[in-house]
Amino acid sequence: MSAISEITIRPARREDVGVIVGMLADDPLGGPRERIENPLPQSYFRAFEKLQRDPNIVLVVAEDGEGAVVGCLQLCILPGLSSQGASRGLIEDVRVASRCRSRGIGEQMVQWAVVEARTRECKLVELLTHHSRVDAQRFYERLGFARSHVGMTLRF
Repeated sequence: MSAISEITIRPARREDVGVIVGMLADDPLGGPRERIENPLPQSYFRAFEKLQRDPNIVLVVAEDGEGAVVGCLQLCILPGLSSQGASRGLIEDVRVASRCRSRGIGEQMVQWAVVEARTRECKLVELLTHHSRVDAQRFYERLGFARSHVGMTLRF
């Protein structure tokens, strides 16, 4: 596949929710968690509205040159007292449409998130990826991220 030289990253809109959920579901781990139905369950739209109201959360999409949504990510700004009151950026739910993978879109989105976190005066950027996602781990390491934590989950 040829590289996409330029994408546009913009805030997600309500009409993007279906495409975003589709990308979240197009994944071995995400598939069982998501519900792809027509119409989409209202829980997705309620969650989108909550995200829109929170000034510390930015949900963005990447558009290709033709205006098609080809990626998404969520950047959370977490204020804190540790590290002398430093805020940190948390990158979550990075997805690229399966037909567009390995074309530089994920890299451009993550680089955008790092710049945005710095602009919002974060002192570091963190992300989580499942231990089984070895390709994603290599991708993030190539972008300069270092393994630094042991993550744990408690599901309800």
